[in-house]
Amino acid sequence: MLWIKTLHIVFITSWFAGLFYLPRIFVNLADVKDVATTERLLMMARKLYRFTTILMIPALVLGLVLWMYYRIGMGPGNGWMHAKLLFVILAIGYHHACGSMLKKFERGVNKRGHVFYRWFNEVPVVLLLVIVALVIVKPF
Repeated sequence: MLWIKTLHIVFITSWFAGLFYLPRIFVNLADVKDVATTERLLMMARKLYRFTTILMIPALVLGLVLWMYYRIGMGPGNGWMHAKLLFVILAIGYHHACGSMLKKFERGVNKRGHVFYRWFNEVPVVLLLVIVALVIVKPF
């Protein structure tokens, strides 16, 4: 079980590293006017989104193994797990929102400026903070 936990934490950390960096690329894409730079940033964003998606899958599968097989967070007094799952679902939604935004940049129809993406970039920080706090503190 400890190896499953270890791998889960490594994949979660790697997934979130991508979620931290992808919106930073969006900040630059929203601000840049040069075609060559735009193409380079789009290539970086595409590769990062694909790699981040690949990292998300084992992170979620390993989390499900810990929950369903090892029963971590099961039973009475584990309300923290329900709250954590809610924030994990929000993180998955954020991941897919990044994919949707990337498609808009690729089609050249992005309407948002760099300031929006600077704020959007803070969302995964809050999500990760809440998820980790729920696991460590287990407030309910």
